[in-house]
Amino acid sequence: MAQQDGLETPPNLPEHRTTTTDKGHFCMARCICGWRGPARRARSQARTDAEKHATD
Repeated sequence: MAQQDGLETPPNLPEHRTTTTDKGHFCMARCICGWRGPARRARSQARTDAEKHATD
């Protein structure tokens, strides 16, 4: 397998894929690793939580 600089996820680090879901008046961010963000009234804040999680 050819390796490209900086484009592959190292095998020991899980990949983080986040989504946001609406539940009533609240929005939550979730990740495939099992992480869940707090319920937010602002969808933009839930997205910010997800971005922060993915980069931490």
